[in-house]
Amino acid sequence: MNDLLTRRSVVAGMGVLGLGLLAGCSPARGLEFKYGKNMSNEILGRKFSLRDPQGNVRTLSSFYGSMLMVFFGFTQCPAICPTTLARAAQIRKLLRGRDRDLFQVVFITLDPERDTPEVLDAYVKAFDPTFTALTGTPEEIDAVAREFKVFYEKVPAGDTYTISHSSTSYVYDTRGTLRLSLGHSLNAQECAEDLRTLMEIC
Repeated sequence: MNDLLTRRSVVAGMGVLGLGLLAGCSPARGLEFKYGKNMSNEILGRKFSLRDPQGNVRTLSSFYGSMLMVFFGFTQCPAICPTTLARAAQIRKLLRGRDRDLFQVVFITLDPERDTPEVLDAYVKAFDPTFTALTGTPEEIDAVAREFKVFYEKVPAGDTYTISHSSTSYVYDTRGTLRLSLGHSLNAQECAEDLRTLMEIC
């Protein structure tokens, strides 16, 4: 009888612990990040539907189980995009074990007219072979950018154009809830520290 009660107590305790861990990841309690911004209570980045370079439709649910980092840019970007993707590659190297395996970077193009699937795939994988890219029609890209409140606009440059755009990276927990934004000025070590905080709690 005592053994049965003990087992029940252990199971009950594990249940409470599990609920506590879930509560610790709830928007109501929030998260303490040292460098980035807590996005748990922000209403943005709740959904998207775009295609990867292989033509597969990818939505937010496609990445459940991963610690997803989303960044918007374009392959002909002269500075912000390559430095952000290089930083993401360095972040991945700083993470260890399960944390590294969970980390997934997704680059969403803001220039679908020039960024063909082949160009996108080669571009992101030059930084890390695990990175992936997403594209769509100009209308689909615009809808996703608005969902994330991402600023972007074409700027004439001689006989072509460049794109001015915001430079924030967005990070989700493994349940697909937006939790963290990382500014372009943060270095890889600072970003990795905040990601470890998120991984420990969520």
